[in-house]
Amino acid sequence: MNAVGLTMSSHKLARHKARKRVNAIALVASLAAMVFGLVWLVWILWVTLSLGLSGLSLAVFTEMTPPPMAETGGLANAIYGSLVMVLAAAAIGTPLGVFAGVYLAEYGQKTWLGTVVRFINDILLSAPSIVIGLFIYAVVVTRFKSFSGWAGVLALALIVIPVVIRTTENMLLLVPNALREAAYALGTPKWRVIGGITLKAARAGVITGVLLALARVAGETAPLLFTALSNQFWSSDLSAPMASLPVTIFKFAMSPYENWQQLAWAGVFLITMGVLLLNILARVLFKNKH
Repeated sequence: MNAVGLTMSSHKLARHKARKRVNAIALVASLAAMVFGLVWLVWILWVTLSLGLSGLSLAVFTEMTPPPMAETGGLANAIYGSLVMVLAAAAIGTPLGVFAGVYLAEYGQKTWLGTVVRFINDILLSAPSIVIGLFIYAVVVTRFKSFSGWAGVLALALIVIPVVIRTTENMLLLVPNALREAAYALGTPKWRVIGGITLKAARAGVITGVLLALARVAGETAPLLFTALSNQFWSSDLSAPMASLPVTIFKFAMSPYENWQQLAWAGVFLITMGVLLLNILARVLFKNKH
């Protein structure tokens, strides 16, 4: 028995050493992957900061996009156009996304309609943004025979909606059923339970999803190339072509003109900082929720 016991102990020790080796290898591989990703992230941020800060000036926020080789010029019209289209897309997409997410979480968990909506939403989540831009181009731009800010808003809204739907549904499903059952036991109607209890409990998560959707569409270029196009001058008319930061960056960065390239890097810096701030705000809200 002693020999058998020693043999079993040696086998356990060997397995323990093997698990420790596998664990060490997995830990080293994970750390290497993390370092590899962080190196590229830091490199991108460093290039953005170094080249973007050098292109920043007061004129960037007060003057319109200049012609080639001009001594002065800015991105005021592009900044304004991006803010208008992104905020309008959020105003359209957020209510639709929240209502659809509420339906999926509270009414459509086991219905055929809920299954179909989830399937379509998954397709929209994974669809390339250029496909959405081409769809709006075929449906709106070609029909009205004009590029417009409204077409850009619709394209961005189609990107916002599935993100908000998924986040809203997931956050509502995290709300304990005990809260709903307690409210039902007091005779509270379902619509009041949803509006006054479940949505209030999931409020921070829903807001997080909206902010993440805004961060995603803020830098979208492809949909706007086919919808809003661009405009060298200041325009607040959404029925006409409208400038935006992503399209202006794309156009200026590809040009051989030094002043355009400097403005492109300034625009990259502004978008990067804006998206970074939105993501930080979303993380802070999500952390406070828990």
